Amino acid sequence: MRTVLITGAGGFVGPHLVRALTGAGASCVGLGIEPGPPPDAPLAAWRTVDLREAGAVADTVSEVRPDAIVHLAGQSSAARSFEDPAGTFQTNVLGLWNLLHAVQRAAPRARLLVVGSSEVYGPQPDGSRTGEETPFAPVSPYALSKAAAEGLAEAHARGRGLDVVRVRAFSHTGPGQAPGFVVPSFARQIAAAEAGRAEPVLRVGNLEVTRDLSDVRDVVRAYLALLERGRSGVAYNVCRGAGVRLTEVLRLLVARARVALRVEPDPARLRPADVPWLVGDPARITHDTGWQAEIPLEQTLDDVLEEWRGRSGGAGGG
Repeated sequence: MRTVLITGAGGFVGPHLVRALTGAGASCVGLGIEPGPPPDAPLAAWRTVDLREAGAVADTVSEVRPDAIVHLAGQSSAARSFEDPAGTFQTNVLGLWNLLHAVQRAAPRARLLVVGSSEVYGPQPDGSRTGEETPFAPVSPYALSKAAAEGLAEAHARGRGLDVVRVRAFSHTGPGQAPGFVVPSFARQIAAAEAGRAEPVLRVGNLEVTRDLSDVRDVVRAYLALLERGRSGVAYNVCRGAGVRLTEVLRLLVARARVALRVEPDPARLRPADVPWLVGDPARITHDTGWQAEIPLEQTLDDVLEEWRGRSGGAGGG
């Protein structure tokens, strides 16, 4: 049975990925800054490690000797990156630098899946589908940090012979995502209003953007496919290949609400810079692995809303 080390295993995607890998016969070791593992992830072991600490990273990779690594860890909020750009770079760039050097020394034949972001592409023409050959044009500190991290990963693949596959993940959501992101933010507010714990108001940021939005469970299937069949040194978009306007996402969720709601703009939810249109082309991953997104958006929204209804005993708003 192969051993897979997952950085950021306590985050949104991590537990979904652990369950999928375990179901495929892998033994998963989780790494994160949390003091213990998430309760819903069947991990073989857990290591509390800050990737900015080079010695701790090196010791962990040397001890685990993984056959594969999925690098999920990082500061993942573009909005937060404007508040703390230096911290974002330390986590997303220095953290990967330390991991790459640890892998080079202790597990040089391991496959390393470096999960980046479609935000590196920046704004694209309306109606377009962005392929992997598109030049980077990042507009946030987060996107800049992910572009720099990709450069590190590519250099280590090309110059040091590491088996690196780069991922540019487009927007994804699903159960378990923190309410600082758009879909769970809407769902949390709706559930709180339905439970009578908040006024029936949805506070929203900029809805005039179009995103390529997939279900996290489809995304982790893509990561498994790339671990097995992705080409070393190659970058892959992970996306549905179709755009949805956030106004439509909001409309679908409001239609599912059990109370009448009104929508109010909230200036605090606006970014200093945004990307009006970002839709990906999944042709490369489909060609190389056969993967494609399968879960309808409506099912994803139903599942997220039901999750927050189940949690509606917590604080309202969001």
